[in-house]
Amino acid sequence: MFTGIVQGIAQVAQITDKEGLRSFTLDFPPGFCKDLEIGASVACDGVCLTVTALKGDTQADFDVMLQSLNLTTLGQLRTGSRINVERAARDGAEIGGHPLSGHVDFMATVAAIRQPANNHVIRIAVPAPWMRYIFAKGYIAVNGASLTVAEAGREADGSGWFEVWLIPETLRMTTFGDKGVDAALHIEIERQTQVMVDTIRDAVAEKIGALMPALKMFAKERGLELGIE
Repeated sequence: MFTGIVQGIAQVAQITDKEGLRSFTLDFPPGFCKDLEIGASVACDGVCLTVTALKGDTQADFDVMLQSLNLTTLGQLRTGSRINVERAARDGAEIGGHPLSGHVDFMATVAAIRQPANNHVIRIAVPAPWMRYIFAKGYIAVNGASLTVAEAGREADGSGWFEVWLIPETLRMTTFGDKGVDAALHIEIERQTQVMVDTIRDAVAEKIGALMPALKMFAKERGLELGIE
């Protein structure tokens, strides 16, 4: 588990392609690797990866499967690329953000950027059907960082957008300042919100399902089209 509080920025030092996977060597900030062990989990731009080798006090290796490379931006990394990193939370650790699994739900893109005084506002475009889980003032994880949704807008097809406001300290500790319009981002939705939304949707669908024959008959009698199969 992770907390969504980015602990630093790592840089890709080396990339090695192997059969069925790609190996990354990452350079970490001083102190990040203290007591890090082979087999430990590290969130890399929000993707949970396992340490496969340690190299000195500031480097570690990670293997990434082809499926993960295809479903995330990790396949686009090059030597010198910078990513947000966080070590797995220890028992009893303070949860400064919100609990994260390190499993990316979907990819979104930067739609627009505004820079009011001492702030950096990113509007993020969300594909259908994921907007159902995103609400203003709720939590969202973007490239491994726990952020609060400031505003959100929904479209009829289930797509939409949301905005996050970043203070200078967040920009300093993350790579968000590097991201321009159309940049791809990893999104992990907040699990409690997902469970609540899915439970309500299932309950409503069950109730409507039982009433559907009567609703269709009612609509037919009045020449209406429900648009529901």
